[in-house]
Amino acid sequence: MLDICLLGTGGMMPMPGRYLTSMLARINGRLLLIDCGEGTQVTMKMQGWGFKAIDVICITHFHADHISGLPGLLLTIGNAGRTEPLTMVGPQGLAYIVEGLCRICPELPFPLTFIEIEKDTPNPIHVGDFHISHCLADHMIRCYAYRIDLQRRGKFDVEKAQALGLPKTLWGTLQKEGALCFEGKKYTSDMVLGGARAGIGIAYCTDSRPADRLSKFIRGVQLFICEGMYGEDEKKEKAKENKHMLFSEAAQLAKKGKAEALWLTHFSPSLNEPHLFLEVARKIFPNTVLGEERKSITLLFPKED
Repeated sequence: MLDICLLGTGGMMPMPGRYLTSMLARINGRLLLIDCGEGTQVTMKMQGWGFKAIDVICITHFHADHISGLPGLLLTIGNAGRTEPLTMVGPQGLAYIVEGLCRICPELPFPLTFIEIEKDTPNPIHVGDFHISHCLADHMIRCYAYRIDLQRRGKFDVEKAQALGLPKTLWGTLQKEGALCFEGKKYTSDMVLGGARAGIGIAYCTDSRPADRLSKFIRGVQLFICEGMYGEDEKKEKAKENKHMLFSEAAQLAKKGKAEALWLTHFSPSLNEPHLFLEVARKIFPNTVLGEERKSITLLFPKED
């Protein structure tokens, strides 16, 4: 299963009751964070999932409302007792930006590993159980949408295992550990498993105009978390100018991508009552809800026939 928490829903600046947009994912107790604006660690503390287990931090882009909270968070992670490396993923220049921010937290007890997204960067990126894909967004500076997939292996196939001649006592070990040697021959789990089964996928996109590549990128996810900077369609020209999305545009993107559910987030500071415009999105994509601070969900593997 995959736990998701939308830590905040604000764009540009934190406000009373509205933290800056970021997202936390949890698999088997390990954590992945997307974006870290000012005050992110405060809402994380309120959520209570901890800090030490953060293995990956993905940064969408280098505007302050998405990264300025990083030095304080890194110090908190260190104070929680982390000593193992932490991986950071983001646009080119990530190491330069983070090293500058870390001048005010120079003695971290853990090393940082950087993966800067370039043309030849693997897609997806694998860090532990996290399979992280990326897609170029359409913003004023280089910005990426992210997708997290939890893959599911095929079912154990008794007939395949019997055909190999392996003792039954080794079947469980092979399935769990992925490989073993028996009587001088190496066996791998794919030899005893059926085809891959449907997994879990979620996508996160803020600070972007809608683009066809994004609808393809989010194809079939159980949850799509997308910015809705402005609620009313009358602000379309402003959205184009600032490279952001309307509620209706986020809904169209979710519909084209055949997502199962849409959470709107990254609201403009001027959008005091986003609920007034929710029906604008729901007319296009009915399974749309407004993001809320620390709104959480546990996603399970699809049921099989």
